[in-house]
Amino acid sequence: MGARFRDLLAAEWIKLWSLRSTYGSVALIAVSAVLFSIRAALADHHNWPGYSPERRAAFDPIHDAFPEQGWLFVILAAGAVGAVMIAGEYASGQIRATLIAVPDRRAVVSAKIVVLAAVMLVVGAVAATASFGVSQAILADRGAGASIGEPMALRAVTASTLLVPVCALIGFGVGALVRHTAPALVVTTTLLLLAPLAFDINQRWTAAIHNALPVPAWERLVGNPYVLPNLHVATVPGSWAVFAVWPVAAAFLAAVVVHRREP
Repeated sequence: MGARFRDLLAAEWIKLWSLRSTYGSVALIAVSAVLFSIRAALADHHNWPGYSPERRAAFDPIHDAFPEQGWLFVILAAGAVGAVMIAGEYASGQIRATLIAVPDRRAVVSAKIVVLAAVMLVVGAVAATASFGVSQAILADRGAGASIGEPMALRAVTASTLLVPVCALIGFGVGALVRHTAPALVVTTTLLLLAPLAFDINQRWTAAIHNALPVPAWERLVGNPYVLPNLHVATVPGSWAVFAVWPVAAAFLAAVVVHRREP
């Protein structure tokens, strides 16, 4: 009798948490997200008395919750979890035993994707909610914090939550394609963090490519003040579409590669 899908999910859960890098990456996501938001909020809290009325009126508390410096570590760590989950199994040769035990390769990939997406969604939700809550509590002492009920705040928390599984699934797709841990990490990092720097956002067509990448889409959804003034800034619906297309494409790529290529 073939393995039940819930058995595959249990097996992939065990595999994911048997990797020491998983614990380190999850810790990096949580710590960097929260600490950098605290740092940003404390800086504005300290400097608030010296801000002019104009600057106070233009102040964006949501940016303190999701500063780019901290979330670059989040993006890197999330992508690494996805890449190592599949590339590490190829590198160790464990994938051969897995596919012998479960010949249905699509089911194996599907189980990996479900476990990875679910775990990273929870991690993203904890990191985003904690970052927002702590930073806004600090700013509230100056009357400058935002409420989660505000549309912009809810959108930023949701986008930051989803960014973690999105980056993890992109790393998973890259790992399935490359099959070696170190190159997979390099390609994932390049795609997520370096590729956006290669496109000029002041030119229409290069800006369109830039806006179609996952990290710039996240920056638009959280209302990054350095992105919004640009002439070719992405639309909010377009950025949500980017968030939807990338993980689906990565999961499809992984399924095709694992199904058609021998380990």
